[in-house]
Amino acid sequence: MSNRRMRLLLLTPVMAGSFLVAPAALAWSGALAAPAATCSISGVFENGKVDLSGGGFTPGQAFLSSPTAAGGSFTIAENGGFQMMNVENARYTVTQANQHTECSGFKGTTTNQDEMTQNDQNQNDQNDNGGDQDGS
Repeated sequence: MSNRRMRLLLLTPVMAGSFLVAPAALAWSGALAAPAATCSISGVFENGKVDLSGGGFTPGQAFLSSPTAAGGSFTIAENGGFQMMNVENARYTVTQANQHTECSGFKGTTTNQDEMTQNDQNQNDQNDNGGDQDGS
């Protein structure tokens, strides 16, 4: 066999193997990238406030926004996390470098709202059971 033919026979499996390994290497490098940023809202406290926390962000400046509550700039710690205590119960989004992370855990009601709803329901029940005022 000629040297050229021998080299071709030896290099063909090596080249084919590199095409198989390259996609796997790219997939592994993606897995080693920083985790996706997350943000969550704690349960609603008796005062109607919540705690807000997040992780996986890039340290530095970020912006907190909400359609119904105050927001603003804040700083993500060196570990990529943050905590905000005793904030309004609302739907929040953290924006950093044009990446928007919606905070999970928003329930939509507070204890005070639940109590008012229960009081309204009790009032309606009393009106329904009380009959008409003319005694009929």
